[in-house]
Amino acid sequence: MPSVIGYHDVKDQKHWLASPKREEVFGPLGVTNIRTFIDPQNPTRVAVLMDVADMDALMAAMQTPPMAEAMDYDGVVAETLVILVEA
Repeated sequence: MPSVIGYHDVKDQKHWLASPKREEVFGPLGVTNIRTFIDPQNPTRVAVLMDVADMDALMAAMQTPPMAEAMDYDGVVAETLVILVEA
């Protein structure tokens, strides 16, 4: 099961940290061990590290309206999203 890092900018770091949306959208996809990170030098830069059982399912879900809505709710600046997959 690969670990995946997603990093991006957010509008409000505290709101993003407190949001339940990550568990809500990633949990049903079999994503586990979701951990959040912040950049102490830049309050708009954040990241998640998670274990992904099915990369194809995750990447397909990233293109759906519910995922876009969750990202919008969390204040994610979608065009800044970068996904890195464990090699």
